[in-house]
Amino acid sequence: MNPTPLGGMSLDTFLSEYWQKKPLLIRSALPQIESPVDADVLAGLACEESVESRLIIKHGASWELKHGPFSDEIFSTLPEADWTLLVQAVDHCVPKAAELLEIFNFIPRWRIDDLMMSYANNGGGVGPHFDNYDVFLVQTSGQRKWEVGGIYDESSSTCENLPVKILDNFQATDCWVLEPGDILYVPPGFGHNGIAQGDGCITCSIGFRAPSHIEILREYTDYLGDRLTESLRYQDDDLTAQRNTGEISVRTLEKIQQILCDYAQDSNAISDWFGRYITTPKYPQVNDLEFNQSEHSYSLAELKNHLASDNYLIINEGSRFAFKSEAKQTTLFVDGQAIETHPSSNKLIELLCSHLTIHSEDFTQNEENLNLLLTLLNHSSLYLSQ
Repeated sequence: MNPTPLGGMSLDTFLSEYWQKKPLLIRSALPQIESPVDADVLAGLACEESVESRLIIKHGASWELKHGPFSDEIFSTLPEADWTLLVQAVDHCVPKAAELLEIFNFIPRWRIDDLMMSYANNGGGVGPHFDNYDVFLVQTSGQRKWEVGGIYDESSSTCENLPVKILDNFQATDCWVLEPGDILYVPPGFGHNGIAQGDGCITCSIGFRAPSHIEILREYTDYLGDRLTESLRYQDDDLTAQRNTGEISVRTLEKIQQILCDYAQDSNAISDWFGRYITTPKYPQVNDLEFNQSEHSYSLAELKNHLASDNYLIINEGSRFAFKSEAKQTTLFVDGQAIETHPSSNKLIELLCSHLTIHSEDFTQNEENLNLLLTLLNHSSLYLSQ
C-alpha cells in the first residue's frame, strides 16, 4: 500500500480511532505540497459552463451567494476581503488535482467524491456549517483558521433568511491555523468554520461520498423497476373468506413484506445495481459509456502502436471504475455500466480500478486485455498519453 498522509500514524489507528469518530489535525502531512492550480486558473475554471462554482461574499452579518459560470468582470468587482470562490470537481479538469486525490487512495475508491478547491481573501469563508460526509481539508497556499466543535444534523438550528446554511450558536471547542501542507480531517456532522488569514488562501477539500438511505432505497428500486415486467404480480391463490372485506389482513401484509424481502435479499441484483450506481459519473455529460463515443474511433492497431512506443493510457478524470469478483467471474463497472470480462483480464481490471495510468509493462497484452482497453478507449473512459 502507498504511504498515507497521516503524519506517521498507522492506517489501522486512523480508521479505528478517528474515521467517522473525531477530527484530526495533521501538521506537515504534505510538506512539499503545491496547489494544483493557482488563483487565476481557478477563476478561469469558474467561468466555464461545464464547471460547478460558487462565490460566497460576507457583508457584515449578511451573506451573498452567487452561482457560476462567472464572467471575467465579476472578479474585478469583488471587495478586498471577506469572500471566497469555490470550484467543484477540479480533479475532473486538472490532472495535477487528480494526482492529489490519489494521495487519499487508502479509503475505498468508490467513497471518494471529488476535489473541491476554494480561494479566499482575508476573512473569506462559508461560515460555520457541517457536512454529511467525511472531508480532508488540505491547505495548499496561504493560511486558514479552522474552528471545530459540536455535532449537528438536519434538525440543528441554522441562521434564518440567509442563502447559505450557517449554524446558529456555533461553539468551537478547537481552533487551529493551518499552513501549507497541513491537513484537517473532519468527520460527518462535526461543525467547522474556516476563515482565511490574509490573502491568497487556497484549500483543497477531498470529500467522501456517503449515500443517504433515501438515495439508496430510491436508486435500488428504480434499478429494479427498469428490469421487472408487469406480469410479476401480487398473488393470493390461498385466499380465504374474511369476516370484514374492508380489513387488510395480516396474511396480506406478510405477502407484501415477503415480496420486498425477496428483492432486498437478492445479492446478485444488489451487487449489480451498486456497481453501476457507484460508478455513475458525478457529471454525466463528462462521460457516458453508452452514448458518449470518443471523437476518434481507435483501431486495435493504433492501440498496439501507442503502447509499443513507450506510451501509456490515462484514466479519464471524470470516469469512475470499480470491480467485483465472484467465484471465477470478475465484473468491471465503468461509468454506470457493467462489463463481463475474461479471467485473464483480472490483473488489468485491478490496475484500472486502482491507478491513474496504465503502462504496457503493467499487463499482458493478450487479445482479451487489448479488446477491453480498446472498448474503454473508444468510450472515452481512457485516453492516450501525449
